[in-house]
Amino acid sequence: MGKYETLLFDVDDTLLDFDVAENAALTRLFEQENITVTPEMLARYKEINEDLWRAFERGEVTKNVLHNTRFSKFFKEYGIDVDGEYFEGEFQKYLQEAHYYVEGAYEVIERLSKEYDLYVVSNGKTITQNKRLMDANLAGYFEDIFVSEQTGYQKPMIEFFDYVFTRIDGLDRDKTLIVGDSLTSDIKGGLRAGIDTCWFNIRDIDNTSDVQPHYEIKKLYELHTVLAK
Repeated sequence: MGKYETLLFDVDDTLLDFDVAENAALTRLFEQENITVTPEMLARYKEINEDLWRAFERGEVTKNVLHNTRFSKFFKEYGIDVDGEYFEGEFQKYLQEAHYYVEGAYEVIERLSKEYDLYVVSNGKTITQNKRLMDANLAGYFEDIFVSEQTGYQKPMIEFFDYVFTRIDGLDRDKTLIVGDSLTSDIKGGLRAGIDTCWFNIRDIDNTSDVQPHYEIKKLYELHTVLAK
């Protein structure tokens, strides 16, 4: 074992492919409601959703506002009135059933669980993330699963990490690494919390922000090389 003892993992686009899961859930939802949605409309929904998530990370909106207004905001642009809370509930139902692996995720987690203490740190709904991890046969490899809904805080808030750290016996921040795809959530949060960070640049994008991770990987199996240093 190298420097680290404790590894914190994000879920969406780190262990499970959220784009595939989201598309599958949205497709089933719109088919159920007999609503025809074009690819351009789906792209616009994702822009609205992304904007709300960034506002959530900044503490500008609550989780309830994010979840219960994203569909109503989206459809309003097309002159359609919908019950945002109803659509959210149906979407979450379908999302819970979607658990597509990021390439190599199962193999990497299975191997690392033999050498490190693994934890999940996720912004999302507790029941949804727990079910997806269970159905993907990943939950059993983690010592605990921490989701923003249960903590009352979200990444990158320092309070989220304080909540997590006080519930991990004997945690040493100098020997802890967070792995996640989001610079604004996982990496910024890890830096605020005083732990090392590994940016999983799954989309192979340029980092033009002022958030600088300790490590960067583009394939999950590259984490083995980081940990061996």
